[in-house]
Amino acid sequence: MNQSIDKLNELPADDAEAEFLKCCGSKVWAQSMTRLRPFHSLPELLTKAGSVWWSLSKEDWLEAFRAHPKIGEKKAAALQSAQARNWSADEQSGTASAAVETMKELANGNLEYEHRFGFIYIVCATGKSSEEMLAILKGRLENDPQTELRTAAEEQRKITCLRLEKLLNQ
Repeated sequence: MNQSIDKLNELPADDAEAEFLKCCGSKVWAQSMTRLRPFHSLPELLTKAGSVWWSLSKEDWLEAFRAHPKIGEKKAAALQSAQARNWSADEQSGTASAAVETMKELANGNLEYEHRFGFIYIVCATGKSSEEMLAILKGRLENDPQTELRTAAEEQRKITCLRLEKLLNQ
């Protein structure tokens, strides 16, 4: 068994919940993951994380979305741990060298997206350039609200899985 998983399994419930909240901003998700311990492997952890995620309500998903800064910004609407802020900055590193015009388009696109769907644009930004994120944003603005909510939820699930791996490897 992985030593990091052992440590996660052994944490007091409040501490485990705080660790899970670094990976996903839904309190119900973090509480559920805490109750599902012990985990025996990373694949098991990721499978259960996804199962719990897809069982949540729309409100739980929206809570998780609020724990992310908008693409191109540094501060989330909801309070984030220092670790989650650092992960967000790393994940959005594709915007660090973006052209001013691209950043302006992302900011305008973020506003249009939020107005259309009622939540921030969520994309698993790891490894994507600012131009890729902008193109994805423009494409997703064509979605109907129900499709977009599921698409955003899938992006959040991907982010959560990446962060769980980072959590275990820190």
